[in-house]
Amino acid sequence: MNSNLREWDDDLPPEPEEAYQDLVRALKRKSGFGLFFVQCTPLEADNLIVKLPQEIPHKKIAVLRLVEAIDNLYERVAQFIKDKQIDILLIKGLQYSLYKYEQRTFGEITEGQFSNLTSVPHILNHLNQQRERFRDDFPISFVFLLRSFSINYFIHRAPDFFDWRSGVFELPTTREVVDEESSRLLDKAGYEEYLKLSHEKKIEKLLEIKDMLTEKFQTASRKPSLLCELGKLLISLNENEIAIASYDEALKIKPDYYQAWYNRGIALGNLGRYEAAIASYEEALKIKPDFHEAWNNRGNLLVSLVQSRY
Repeated sequence: MNSNLREWDDDLPPEPEEAYQDLVRALKRKSGFGLFFVQCTPLEADNLIVKLPQEIPHKKIAVLRLVEAIDNLYERVAQFIKDKQIDILLIKGLQYSLYKYEQRTFGEITEGQFSNLTSVPHILNHLNQQRERFRDDFPISFVFLLRSFSINYFIHRAPDFFDWRSGVFELPTTREVVDEESSRLLDKAGYEEYLKLSHEKKIEKLLEIKDMLTEKFQTASRKPSLLCELGKLLISLNENEIAIASYDEALKIKPDYYQAWYNRGIALGNLGRYEAAIASYEEALKIKPDFHEAWNNRGNLLVSLVQSRY
């Protein structure tokens, strides 16, 4: 669990396996306005959306799916529930409104820093300022389905709204869920594909990978691949120093990971550290002698190294 969330462990159940039933019981008891924050993966969120109406059949449950950034949740909710009888509203996708206004450097995000904040996402300003209107106009339970890093935004940047929480629940994660979510993140996207991603999508993927690396059911055999994917994304962002650190961490776990040695060489070459880059390519070639891309890059850097000396 993210260390920032430990500040709020009064809201968390003592055993993660009990979290879902605790949430169900809390929603059954709650009448009128309430704010519930559920920490879960996207897959777990989809499962919850299917299961919850079966668990609480006597309450009307609806799902508001956000697929892009918004600045005004009040108006979106008012429009969505108009002429509907709703007791519980599940909200998925609010993270897109958080990433849009993130102004920290990717290095700070990678290190999980939430101090020296330079901006507050518009959506969180809006929620802080409109919390009384939510309470007075919407006598329903709001259930925000979020990853841990999204809940951190509420803790640090929307404390007025978050302080009205009825509970924070961390859904249990299974090995199967971690495996499926990890596979989704390892989509084998290349440098060019990452360059095409929007600023928000890059932040989202970076944070998702970081979050998945800390899952308790994450296997040691999967971590090098996730770290390599993280490094590839960081190279596309020109964050080469941080990318090298990610590859070094992967190689501590799997020293014969030739793809990590190869990508590490790319990052070193981008920084003009040609000798170190060549050495990294040579490590890749010791493991995979027929790695043609490594031979090609090594040759190009040898030329660049000679030219840099004249």
